[in-house]
Amino acid sequence: MEATSERPVLWHIPVSHYSEKVRWAFDYKQVPHRRRALPAPGAHILASMWLTGGKSQTFPVLEIGGRAIGDSTEIIATLEERFPDPPLYPADAEQRRRALELEELFDEGLGPHTRLLAFHELGNDRERFSEMIERTAPPLMARMGAGAVAYGRTFTGLRFGVRSEQAAEQARAKILAAFDSLEAELAAGDGEHLVGDSFGVADLTAAALFYPIVLPVGGPVPGDQQLPEGLERFRAPLRERPGYRWVEATYNKHRRPAPLSAAASA
Repeated sequence: MEATSERPVLWHIPVSHYSEKVRWAFDYKQVPHRRRALPAPGAHILASMWLTGGKSQTFPVLEIGGRAIGDSTEIIATLEERFPDPPLYPADAEQRRRALELEELFDEGLGPHTRLLAFHELGNDRERFSEMIERTAPPLMARMGAGAVAYGRTFTGLRFGVRSEQAAEQARAKILAAFDSLEAELAAGDGEHLVGDSFGVADLTAAALFYPIVLPVGGPVPGDQQLPEGLERFRAPLRERPGYRWVEATYNKHRRPAPLSAAASA
C-alpha cells in the first residue's frame, strides 16, 4: 500500500455511472484514497483537461504516482497492476481477454445510453430533477434550487444531446440490446458471473453502467428516489428480466462500501 501522504486522488462525479465503476473498483480492493468532486457540472471538463494535459475531457480522473489517468478502463487497469488483490482480472489469459472485451462492450454500448435516457427523462420532469439535485448534488449546486435545474437541463442538453426524443428512443433500444447481451452471457456461463466463476471487471462494469436504470440498493442514487414518469414507464417491464435482477443481486453481494479510513472525501 502507498503511504497515506501519497494516497491516490480520485476526481469523480457522485451520480456518474462511470465514476461509480471506478469507485466500486477502489472499494472492492479496499484501496485507501481521497475523493474530490467539483460543485457543478461543466467545471469537471476544464478540470479534467487541466489534470490530464488535454487527454481527457471528463471525470473520473485518477491522480496516482505522478500521473493523471482519465479513462475508467485505464484506471482499473492501473489499480489492478498496483493493487492486485483481490483481483478483478481473471488469471486465465482467454478469460481475461473476454472480460476486457465485455468491459469495452458495456462501456461503449450501454454507458452513454443509460446516461442519455436518464437525463432526457429528468429534463422532462423539473420537479423530479430538482429532487435528485437536492439529494445527490454537491451542496453549492443543491442550494441553487430552480437555477440548478435550469443549469442542469442546459448543460446536459448541450453536452449529451438529451433533449432529442429521437436520441432517447435510440437509447432505449440500445439499453434493451445490452440487457439481451447481458442475459446471453449469463446463460452461457454459471448464471452469476459473466466470465469464469468469480466476480470480476466484466461484472463490475455491467452492473455499474446499468445502475441508472435499475437503481439498486447501494448505488449512487437512493433506491427510493422518485423517478420521472417516462423513466419509470420504461423500467417497469424490465424488473422481471433476469438481467435486471442480476444487477440488484450483484450490488447486494459485491458492492462493499469503502471503510471509513479508505475514502476521504473533499
